[in-house]
Amino acid sequence: MNTEHPLALLGGLTPSQFMKRHWQKKPLLVRNAIPGFVPCVGRSELVTLAADEKVESRLIIDSDKGWKMRHGPLPKRSLPPFSQRKWTFLVQGVDLHHDGVHALMQQFRFVPDARLDDVMISYATDGGGVGPHFDSYDVFLLQAHGQRRWRIGRNKDLTLQAGVPLKILQNFEAEEEFVLNPGDMLYLPPKYAHDGVAVGECMTWSIGFRSPQQGELARELLLGLADEAFEGVGDALYRDPKQLAVSSPASIPAALGDFARQVVDKALKDPQLLSSLLGEYLTEPKSNVWFDGDEEEPDLSQGAQLDRRTKMMYEDQHIFINGESFRVGGQDAVVLRQLADDRTIKGEKIKILSTDAKAALLEWMRAGWLKRL
Repeated sequence: MNTEHPLALLGGLTPSQFMKRHWQKKPLLVRNAIPGFVPCVGRSELVTLAADEKVESRLIIDSDKGWKMRHGPLPKRSLPPFSQRKWTFLVQGVDLHHDGVHALMQQFRFVPDARLDDVMISYATDGGGVGPHFDSYDVFLLQAHGQRRWRIGRNKDLTLQAGVPLKILQNFEAEEEFVLNPGDMLYLPPKYAHDGVAVGECMTWSIGFRSPQQGELARELLLGLADEAFEGVGDALYRDPKQLAVSSPASIPAALGDFARQVVDKALKDPQLLSSLLGEYLTEPKSNVWFDGDEEEPDLSQGAQLDRRTKMMYEDQHIFINGESFRVGGQDAVVLRQLADDRTIKGEKIKILSTDAKAALLEWMRAGWLKRL
């Protein structure tokens, strides 16, 4: 992607300008971000997805008795009448299940894939919404059908209402208000408070970007280090030939504590191991993602493309795909990085790969990670 080319998607800003001026800093309202936008997913198809047990969905009702929320699967019979006001249902990860939604998400790849999460689609009847709230991630809110009124503000008080099943702000103060029409889009940085209410029947697409928490990332990396620890650190035994006799046997020797710290430090000193574990973590498919293996004989002669569910990234010495890492170099690295960036590879490019790299592509195709062109 040319990051210096102005985009209607960003209101005429180049991706570079947007990232410098707005990303994680301030909102951006774009009128007609996608001119003539017609959603490739309608209400009936969204209802079908919400009923699928492999798809994450939620039903939210704003009633006289307060907020109610139910997690999916949501059979159609469980939904309120479409004539009833003030309810909404949300379907997560629609890009994993629909090629058209996945294709639209590619327009946002001026942000690293490591940050791109998924596309959530919400359907709401008149007055429907999820209450004033904030997200811990960056989000582009694209109006797909009907209208939605957004109120936004830089709330310093992020106290949540008690006793409700949703994370609704107790003291929401709006600073700006917009009504979005189909094709309009609103970008919001993390923790920017917002409240969206449907004006008539509406659908909104939320393109979200994940931000790993320090604790979560530490847990995943340390679990990976634990799996690799024996091979990476070795099997040297703790020795204490100078240990003195003790009168307090329950006290842990300081030397043993030093030995433990040295072991952990040794495990953390391998930068390539940490890089590999990070790439594997970032490309690990979500728990509800399953691939259908290709029973036909793999054919790479015409080229191939990544399945829409496949995550593929890279760093200096490794290629990562769906939670696995491969050390690459030379021409293999150039071609496979291009596959990760473009998500397609031509047959003539495959021909110049090494025998091992071609074997990996064939294995990915058998697993359903890669599809023939």
